[in-house]
Amino acid sequence: MNYLKNQFDIIVVGAGHAGCEAALACAKLGMKVLLCTLNVDNIALQPCNPAVGGPAKSTLVREIDALGGVMGEVTDATYLQMKILNSSKGPAVRALRAQSDKAEYSRYMRNLIESNQNIYLKQCCITDLLVEDDKIIGAIDEFGIEYSANAIVLTTGTSLEGRIFVGLRSYSAGRLGEKAAIGLSESLHKLGIETKKLKTGTPARVDKRTIDYSKMEIQPGDEELSFFSFRPNRPIRKTYPCYLTRTTEETHNIIRANLDKSPMYQGLIHGVGPRYCPSIEDKIVRFASNPSHHIFIEPEGLGTYETYIQGFSTSLPADVQVKMIRSLPGLENAHIVKPAYAVEYDYVPAVQTTHSLMSKKIKGLFFGGQINGTSGYEEAAAQGLIAGINAYNYLNGSEMLELSRSSSYTGTLIDDLVTKDIQDPYRMLTSRSEYRLLLRQDNADERLTPIGHKIGLIDDAQFERFKNKQTHILEEKVRLDGLKISATEEVNAILAKYNEHIDRGIRASELLKRPNITYKILKEIDNSTNELNLSKDVYEQVEVIVKYDGYIKRQEDQVEQAGKLEKFKIPDNIDYSKIEHISSETKEKLAKIKPKTLAQASRIGGVKPADISILMVMLDRNTVARK
Repeated sequence: MNYLKNQFDIIVVGAGHAGCEAALACAKLGMKVLLCTLNVDNIALQPCNPAVGGPAKSTLVREIDALGGVMGEVTDATYLQMKILNSSKGPAVRALRAQSDKAEYSRYMRNLIESNQNIYLKQCCITDLLVEDDKIIGAIDEFGIEYSANAIVLTTGTSLEGRIFVGLRSYSAGRLGEKAAIGLSESLHKLGIETKKLKTGTPARVDKRTIDYSKMEIQPGDEELSFFSFRPNRPIRKTYPCYLTRTTEETHNIIRANLDKSPMYQGLIHGVGPRYCPSIEDKIVRFASNPSHHIFIEPEGLGTYETYIQGFSTSLPADVQVKMIRSLPGLENAHIVKPAYAVEYDYVPAVQTTHSLMSKKIKGLFFGGQINGTSGYEEAAAQGLIAGINAYNYLNGSEMLELSRSSSYTGTLIDDLVTKDIQDPYRMLTSRSEYRLLLRQDNADERLTPIGHKIGLIDDAQFERFKNKQTHILEEKVRLDGLKISATEEVNAILAKYNEHIDRGIRASELLKRPNITYKILKEIDNSTNELNLSKDVYEQVEVIVKYDGYIKRQEDQVEQAGKLEKFKIPDNIDYSKIEHISSETKEKLAKIKPKTLAQASRIGGVKPADISILMVMLDRNTVARK
């Protein structure tokens, strides 16, 4: 590697959440990385919500951390608020969410990038890929400068041929105030890689000095803090509230009266928008019977007056946006700092990649983040980390890291992307995982830290802390199974506060299984439990394991059954066109996606159970046709 001659091991294109994870992982593994970005001042920018986590997404962040990524660390270092969502519900849907200081988050990540001796940061636009014998050998930027590398990770976000819409006006841009990446899509097309269009958007930002918070409901964070990273020494910071207001009848009337000025409703935007994060005009039209919608007012950081209007994404004209926002209680005199806008951009359908996120056509070319058709910082970061790890594995001739659906939300996310024909920006949801009770945010380290350590992204000290935690969890579970709680008056007096009672002695683990009983209540009842003084992350995981023991075992049986299909490997050179009794449509899908196992084939949209049965018989008899 000689950076003076523009020779690198790996080029990462884009320095958003995916690009930063990819670059830092490769650099930590000893690779010399060129990190190209359109604007070095916007590294790891949060162009939409200044927040990390939430349902399913918090599990992704914990998984990133367990594998050795940095999103959890950066979030813990820069939060304005921490809050556990769905705390009264089951562990599969509980989620940690952080309100971030947007500028501080970006600065912290930039410091990680610039302090790494293996990363060379450069502000430029990559416009062309250099390929020889269907293998990456480098790239060219907008100034015609060539860079040599045998692996490239594309993490272009919404910049690829991006176009911003505010009302019926539009211009070339990837984000407000930042140019689009022009030229790279054409280069991909020449290599036989297909691109399509998607759309997303972001709300306006207003000056907090012009907001009347007295007309809103305060939304504080948790007093007892939780964190994303499994690393020690997490900072305790002062926290700040968010606020809740609602749309009014006036808001809805303004929107309905101006739908003819919406680029979406006028057909100017052809890309499909995110299904689970619709614009406010979409909400008003699709849910016409709903008289009001929640709008959250969220701070963007301590060093700015800019405030984020969550739930108010729109592409209506700027003058209409002023009327809409001023119709909200507490925002009657609001001053808009930045207007809301929609952005349409190119993405690469991920069915063209393997589970390693490497292109099926071009060796050494990897994709991560919104370029794969996803939505969200967390989804992007998870893909960027896997793409970076596998770029390293590719260069070293190592086995690719391909996480299974039963191992992680990250594996579920990638499997969905590469086996399903995604029509709108993909967002990770708990409902997307059939194993969500096994894939909780609390046990992400148990599932993935050994993998991160084996790869080399988790150091020995962190791995020892992980092993000690697992030992404490196991020991406490065994102790609770053997601990008897007597039915004394004192015990029942405490239990009565929680609408519980015991008539006879009971094992502590059996008592903990009751819905109203938590580990904290057990500490009130039993002195030995209280004196143990176990850490929160240990006793919370013990509580989940004990309470949901039967359900967890049932899902483990499901994983075992699904594993039987994973054992049926499909040859790379199978000729699907010659298989009888399978429809032409199914043959085309199988040939396009090229599943590696029957389990993967079964998850392809449109592939029927009968098709899998036919393939299973042929594979078992070794009678499949080869090319």
